[in-house]
Amino acid sequence: MSGPAHKLAPMKPRAFDPLRLDVAAFADQGASLSGTWPLVTLPRLAAGEPAEPPGGPAPPVAWSVRGERRPVRGAEPEPWLHLQVSARLHLECQRCLKPVETTLEVDRLLRFVADEATAASLDADSEDDVLALSRALDLRELAEDELLLALPLVPRHERCPEPLALPGEVPAEAAPAGRPSPFAVLARLKEPGAKH
Repeated sequence: MSGPAHKLAPMKPRAFDPLRLDVAAFADQGASLSGTWPLVTLPRLAAGEPAEPPGGPAPPVAWSVRGERRPVRGAEPEPWLHLQVSARLHLECQRCLKPVETTLEVDRLLRFVADEATAASLDADSEDDVLALSRALDLRELAEDELLLALPLVPRHERCPEPLALPGEVPAEAAPAGRPSPFAVLARLKEPGAKH
């Protein structure tokens, strides 16, 4: 007589921390994560946001990531991440210097290789981003790097909310009031009977 049959409990999917992501294990499981981060937790990106943005604080940064292994001819399959991030910021318009709402969208495929030297040599020839494999990748820092790269070089409104002063034009409020023209003073000096 045989003993009681034992059933194996189904394996629980591993929980992954986006701030210390084990990229290889994440890719092995074909796992995915998504969520949001407050803009203040991405300090380099938040530095460009005005202290009091119009319409209140910036919405959180939305992100998602999916891992996979891709086959490589004559080698072990490589881990890849598909990263998507979106953020809405208020940048300074370079024409009128007022805040301009700017939406940033990142959609990146990231290939991971054994070390920095391999990553550097492959990155030059690849259209995809190539990074060195890490057991503790800070996904938020990586997302912030990608958003910084997506910033426009010259943020500006399509149409500025206020008319712009022409070059050399002095706004009325900046012109000194009540000060006589130097030419008017000279003209008075030439008048007959003026004291010299």
